[in-house]
Amino acid sequence: MEQFVMNFTVTNRLATTPSPRVCGVVSSGNLEVLVESGEPEDTCRIDVHTPAEGFRDIWSAVLRDFVERQPVGGVRITINDAGATPAVVSLRLDQAIDFFRSEKP
Repeated sequence: MEQFVMNFTVTNRLATTPSPRVCGVVSSGNLEVLVESGEPEDTCRIDVHTPAEGFRDIWSAVLRDFVERQPVGGVRITINDAGATPAVVSLRLDQAIDFFRSEKP
């Protein structure tokens, strides 16, 4: 199991601070994303837990693309991976941030 934290300095802060939200399910080839408030407004912290060792450069590229596209300042994201492909990671992150910003619990 590989675990690491990536901190990004960002300029796009989320306008609201809703409750923590979980998106996805940890199962074969998928992942779970937890999004919560609590970081400084210019920071996005992403904690990754994955069984796939040696792919940190790919994770870095996918996560950097995500924080450049989405307003994630002030947010902490925890990813529990079960071997998802980069495309699935990107999709699930977008879904999670949309769910986090929604009004529905």
